Amino acid sequence: MSRLDAFINRMTSQRACLDHAARLTAGLEGPVFELGLGNGRTYHHMCEIMPERDIYVFERAVASHPDSTPPDEMLILGDVHQTLPQALERFGRTAVLIHADLGGHNPEKNDAFARAVSPLVEPLLAKGGLMVASDRMYFENLKEQALPEGAVPNSCFIYG
Repeated sequence: MSRLDAFINRMTSQRACLDHAARLTAGLEGPVFELGLGNGRTYHHMCEIMPERDIYVFERAVASHPDSTPPDEMLILGDVHQTLPQALERFGRTAVLIHADLGGHNPEKNDAFARAVSPLVEPLLAKGGLMVASDRMYFENLKEQALPEGAVPNSCFIYG
């Protein structure tokens, strides 16, 4: 498969999974967490499909398109290894949706990051909350969910 095809599969799957997760969590109260902003395309999409939600973005340094940059009060800057435990203290187990697009070009590095961040993510999810990730995650209690129509297997994962 070409890198272009892999990218298209990832983006198509990401949209399908986020749309699906937004529908499934619509009746729950709580914030949404975006782990990594990048250029802001996914954040912008989440704002469009969940306009009523508070969407907090965790990022080391902002480098997004101006139209896709969250307001300062919705940014949590720093290394997620420190900011996720701080978020647990601040928000508790209230996130209805957490999204992470690791999106790196090194599968081994992505996997190591997923293993390290999984135990930091799991305690943040509210009961009934969902995690959407570009890579396989490693949770103690969350289970991999079926993908919605339009998502390509192994291009995105949903946990709940």
